[in-house]
Amino acid sequence: MSNSELKQRLHDDMTAALKARDDIRKSTLRMALTAVTKAEVAGKEARELSDAEVLDVLTAEAKKRRESVTAYREAGRAELADKEQAEADILAEYLPEQLTAEEIAALVTEAVAATGAAELGPRGIGKVMGALQPKVKGKADGGAVSAEVKRQLGA
Repeated sequence: MSNSELKQRLHDDMTAALKARDDIRKSTLRMALTAVTKAEVAGKEARELSDAEVLDVLTAEAKKRRESVTAYREAGRAELADKEQAEADILAEYLPEQLTAEEIAALVTEAVAATGAAELGPRGIGKVMGALQPKVKGKADGGAVSAEVKRQLGA
């Protein structure tokens, strides 16, 4: 039995999708489990991932889907964009609730005040991002957080 409840949940849900003949869910969860397995065997020796590490893998996979949706829409490939969006929606069910733009702005304001980076201006970006990372990991897109930090520091 794995020590990751999230990995077990993915496996159980994939089995249920298989039985229900839900092809998009089945293929998405199979892809996610493959990515988890790949991460487990990466490096010098194979190991079991923790829930946090499985969450990191799922976050990366969801980000790939969001980026693909944007690329396909820009290329006028609506059918492929819809498929990628469906996959992203399925993966989102396994991720923590995402922060809103207002919540990100509040966290950035708090971090800027706590780190004293306001006086540093654009040079304080790294300091603020370092303080924010543990608070937003998995809950917000790094690009959105970075853009808000740059906006508040006037970069």
